[in-house]
This record gives sequence, structure tokens and C-alpha cells, in this order.
Amino acid sequence: MPDRSESNEKPETDTRSKFGQSTRRTFLSRLGIASLLATTGPAITTLAQRSESVEPGFSATPKDAIPVSLRVNGKNYSLRIDPRTTLLDCLREHLHLTGSKKGCDHGQCGACTVHINGRRELSCLSLAALHEGDEITTIEGLGQPEKMHPMQAAFVTCDAYQCGYCTSGQIMSAVALLKEPCGPEDAEVQEFMSGNICRCGAYQNIVAAIQSVRKGTKAQKSG
Repeated sequence: MPDRSESNEKPETDTRSKFGQSTRRTFLSRLGIASLLATTGPAITTLAQRSESVEPGFSATPKDAIPVSLRVNGKNYSLRIDPRTTLLDCLREHLHLTGSKKGCDHGQCGACTVHINGRRELSCLSLAALHEGDEITTIEGLGQPEKMHPMQAAFVTCDAYQCGYCTSGQIMSAVALLKEPCGPEDAEVQEFMSGNICRCGAYQNIVAAIQSVRKGTKAQKSG
């Protein structure tokens, strides 16, 4: 006959093993939840405080805000902003001109390019308060869908974009290039446009669009 003590030992061992695994799993699960609550708690509290202190659709004006007058796309704007506000953030968050994109926010990608007194500038590297009296032009002031700038039309015809995030900066730089001492070759155009990065890699079509406008020829889709 089989020994009862032996037959009883295995179930007990299995039971203890399963119980141990369940306890470990439960412990890790509870630990994960506790960690999540610890990290998200302050953020949730902060968001709740903001929602209570700031009305929807309005941004809080800091106590040290300063008056700034800007001329953008032919219109005058009187604002009160934090003196540390970049021109890019001022255009996007205060004037709601969101065509200028925030890519790297470190002056490396060119997506935020605008014209200041006719010259291309990176709006993420400049403070808005420093541009009182300047003539600022963004992509919105360059042309509209019903009346596009020739460079905008060339970009459309040549498929000089893919995701489109860098396109406004590319076009602003390309328009400025028309007045710069850039040589006639494609390689020289590429050099002058090197400050504008296209992560999709549409460089060939971008150059084609720029060259068509420079040469005064009708843009053709490159293939």
C-alpha cells in the first residue's frame, strides 16, 4: 500500500508553491500600482490646481509680465507677456499663429523659421520682447490657399513635403534664399537650406521646387 504521508506531502508542496507564486504576483502588482500612484499623484494634483485657477481658453498672465507691441503679418498687436517668452511661443500661444512649428526648440531643425525685416530667423532662439518695431512675417502672412506665394505653389506641385511638419520652415527659408547670394547649382541650394531638416527626406523635391522658382520656370513634379 502506498504511504499516506507521502501521498499527502506532494499536494501540500504544490499548494505552497502555487500560493507562493500568487503572493509574489500580487505583491509585484501592488508595488507597480503604488509606484504609478506615487509618480502621477503630484501631476494630477498640479493639473487640478491649474484647472481651478485658470479659466478654459485663457492663459495666466505672470505677475512680472511686460507690455510688448509687435507687428506681425502687417498687423499691430499689443500684448502683456512674460519677458522670457520666445518669439515662437508668443506667435503660437498668444497670437495663435501656429504655422511656425516647434520642432527641436534649440535652433537646430529650422521648423520655426520666420522672417524678421525680410531676413530669415529662428523664432525659438529669440525673445519676443526684443522685436518691438520689427516687421515679422510668418507662413500665414506669406500666402493663403486661394492666393499662394509662388514658392508655396512650387512645393505643392513638386511634392516637396511628406508629413508637412517642417514645410512652413522650409518655405520661409526658401523664400528668403531668393534674395540671398546663393549660386545656381543644386548643391549650393542644398548648402543654403542645410539649416532646415526634413525627417521624411524630401530634399530632392524641395530643391526642385526652389530651383523652379529661381529660374522662373513652371514647377514640375520630379520623379
